Amino acid sequence: QVQPVESGGGSVQTGGSLRLSCKIPGSTTNLCGVAWSRQAPGKEREDVSCISWRGDFTWYTDSVKGRFAISRDGVKNALYLQMNNLEPGDTAMYYCAKVVCAAWGITATLEQWGQGTLVNVSS
Repeated sequence: QVQPVESGGGSVQTGGSLRLSCKIPGSTTNLCGVAWSRQAPGKEREDVSCISWRGDFTWYTDSVKGRFAISRDGVKNALYLQMNNLEPGDTAMYYCAKVVCAAWGITATLEQWGQGTLVNVSS
């Protein structure tokens, strides 16, 4: 049985919180950056946030700044996304990926890992 890469999604009301987790498969030796993206029904995939694997910088799309926080655990090879004050516009499938992360955004997506975890925010 294939273990899910992303987890932590669920249904919450506006203003609620969720913490997404991503178990990064394989070696992280040469990992540059990791990221979360999301895709809402009927919309294109949107980059949400990225973090350098060393943890020295992060980037967030404007709509989540001040509400979401990305972090990673080099010991557990895991990526997290703490989402607070959720809004209906945050409803989407959330994915983690290996990326090239810059302070101004994601410059390349190198590897998509999982099937996503669904976040549903009701008003």
